[in-house]
Amino acid sequence: MLKYQLIANQIENHIYENDLPKDTKLPTVEQLASDYGVSKSTIVKALESLVLKGIIYQVQGSGIFVRRRNRNGYINFTSPMGFTDNLKGNQITSKVLDLQLIKPNDEIYEYLECDDDEDIYQVKRVRYIDNKIMCYEESYYKKSIVAYLNQEIVQGSIFEYLKKAFNITTSFQDRYFYVCALNEELAELLMLNVNDPALVTYNQCYLPSGIIFNYSKIVYNYKNTQFYDQSSTIK
Repeated sequence: MLKYQLIANQIENHIYENDLPKDTKLPTVEQLASDYGVSKSTIVKALESLVLKGIIYQVQGSGIFVRRRNRNGYINFTSPMGFTDNLKGNQITSKVLDLQLIKPNDEIYEYLECDDDEDIYQVKRVRYIDNKIMCYEESYYKKSIVAYLNQEIVQGSIFEYLKKAFNITTSFQDRYFYVCALNEELAELLMLNVNDPALVTYNQCYLPSGIIFNYSKIVYNYKNTQFYDQSSTIK
């Protein structure tokens, strides 16, 4: 993780841990540079990343301010982070259905952009938000990049583990959406009815180098999921 990303994470954690309300004014760039012991250019890049995440906003001539926090329980579609990071105010848990090393089929080969004989970690889970079924998730990781996964790891936040163990973070992400009617298997997993509607996303997660390391397919329980989108620009 680059230095500005580490600083951005620390500033974001400070905002959340201290529950700073909307429009709270943060220290100046100069003061933040002094507080974190880094250059002004590093702070500027960190702040720009937080603007794009919707954490803060800057007013020219006035300062840096905390942006309105997302409503509790809403999933941010623009965030490249996992559910645990995305839904800080909620309890996110998992029921692991399957973990194994496989060779890619045609779908995985296309979305993960891997070799046809490459070892791939396959993880199937039901994810819960505050003990309610949030989604069914199938995730695939290149073993050449994600060297090790086990049951204990995939029971929790895989993205947090990857960041701590391998310094792997999602730099950017592509998402594809469609709506479907649930078949019998998915309806049973989500505890819904056959032909109930579901939002499905296909996600490709990239390293800063532009290499895809994770592809996932997520089927959301329409009763227990809500979404929002934040847009920001850097001027």
